[in-house]
Amino acid sequence: MFRKALLAVLFLTLGSAAVLAADFSGKWTADITTPRGTQTVTFDFHVDGTTLTGKVTSPRGEGEISEGKIDGDNISFAQVMSFNGNEMKIVYTGKIDGDNIKFSRAMGDRPAVEFTATRVK
Repeated sequence: MFRKALLAVLFLTLGSAAVLAADFSGKWTADITTPRGTQTVTFDFHVDGTTLTGKVTSPRGEGEISEGKIDGDNISFAQVMSFNGNEMKIVYTGKIDGDNIKFSRAMGDRPAVEFTATRVK
């Protein structure tokens, strides 16, 4: 009897954690300051459980999101871009706060760039 009650509590807890995950779905925009000036970037996120897919659009073009994960209020994903025939992986990590996501973006050995994306309404 105790074992069944414990399993029921475990399933309810795990199910509740999935429900409590933040809503990252939809379009978000950010102005990112780079050595080449400020660039407007658009994120189009699609969430399925804890899996994140979608696209990143910048002045350099559009790229698919890979390795996308949602963990509660946290988001992480990668984007592979081509620069003059060389591929570079950009890694994004962030935390949602209402209609804003505070991001950190890292490319190779360059210092991480901090920025905030805002939900498009």
